[in-house]
Amino acid sequence: MAEMDVALKDALQVGGAIGAAVVDHGSGMALGTAGGTNELDVSVAAAVNTEVLRAKLRTMDMLGIQEGIEDILVTLDTQYHLMRPVTGRNGQGLFIYLVLRRDNANLAMARHKLRIIEQTLEV
Repeated sequence: MAEMDVALKDALQVGGAIGAAVVDHGSGMALGTAGGTNELDVSVAAAVNTEVLRAKLRTMDMLGIQEGIEDILVTLDTQYHLMRPVTGRNGQGLFIYLVLRRDNANLAMARHKLRIIEQTLEV
């Protein structure tokens, strides 16, 4: 099991990674962050993107969809924003947030690595 700091460090090792966070989707507060730039405050971005996850959960509830969310991808002109809910019993209500530079990211590899990080995260 990986502790949060190790998980965040591992997330930043993903090709093209700009920033990462472990976020409580109930409050929108980041429990831990890593990376970021002058243009990207990871804590603020994680908090605001919590609304994306909440909106999808509400939509699924209204439609009666019983499946879980594997991940959510928001594609911008120059970035990918990935949100992956933590499914382990220790991480219920949390998600991993990863921002990637689109020009040098391998989206399939990023999703694969986030899956591994999520499965081993210990909170």
